[in-house]
Amino acid sequence: MAFNATINAILRHCRFLNSANSTLHLTNNTRCFSHASSPSPSQSFKANDKDPHSAPSSLKDNELAKFAAISDTWWDSEGPFKPLHLMNPTRLAFIRSTLCRHFKRDPYSTRPFEGLKIVDVGCGGGILSEPLARLGATVTGVDAVEKNIKIAQLHADLDPTTSTIEYCCTTAEKLVEEGRTFDAVMALEVIEHVANPEEFCKSLAALTNPDGATVISTINRSMRAYATAIVAAEYILHWLPKGTHQWSTFLTPEELAMILHRTGINVEEMAGFVYNPLTGRWLLSDDISVNFIAFATKIQNTI
Repeated sequence: MAFNATINAILRHCRFLNSANSTLHLTNNTRCFSHASSPSPSQSFKANDKDPHSAPSSLKDNELAKFAAISDTWWDSEGPFKPLHLMNPTRLAFIRSTLCRHFKRDPYSTRPFEGLKIVDVGCGGGILSEPLARLGATVTGVDAVEKNIKIAQLHADLDPTTSTIEYCCTTAEKLVEEGRTFDAVMALEVIEHVANPEEFCKSLAALTNPDGATVISTINRSMRAYATAIVAAEYILHWLPKGTHQWSTFLTPEELAMILHRTGINVEEMAGFVYNPLTGRWLLSDDISVNFIAFATKIQNTI
């Protein structure tokens, strides 16, 4: 197929990146937000405004500005977030299966998440928060971009079932400060955009109840991911705006599992997302070489 031929050609011409970027450098300096001389174009939540004792934020202001610029298009299924709209049913299938098994819920129920408190970290316009609410969960959606939260709230209010979602312009770190905890913590397509993945995962772990669940999806730092998620998706097929992703910020599945384990979260299951260009659909797969999702549980204190 022409699509696969294009990908293979890109892979052949990008081998040099394998040696140049073989080691991921995780910064130990978290990016904190403070008052600036002029307003940020992202209209984002500033984690440390007027509070020097506030927890440091793992967010990057340039990443917030990037997504704020296209926040009006969250619910345009043919716009910049088209790949997420296409992937959403597959993401939900994995989430529904793993959470039903973990919390011993009937997977055939129309509202299997009834009574579960779920937080959607980096919720964007709410395209994951809304179906979680329809499955019965009590959902909190948080995002550091104010425009995202406004779009999410406006859309959720169109349906009584989703109007119950609690949307907050805040960060995971701030929720930890407030002592919030949840049965399940979602962070889908977020960790590749933060400055310090380990600090971010510490916050996710702190937000997860004992015996709770954490679900993270991201992109593998592989040559195939560079070819498909960046070169093809951003520059050839124009599925995403150019510059949406930086290959060096991706985590391998092994790195993600190691980081989560250090923060008290144990990965129980992983699956890959594979795009079928003939059907235009994403499928769950054992292939985790590009897009993958991890289901993890909080490690119980044995002392």
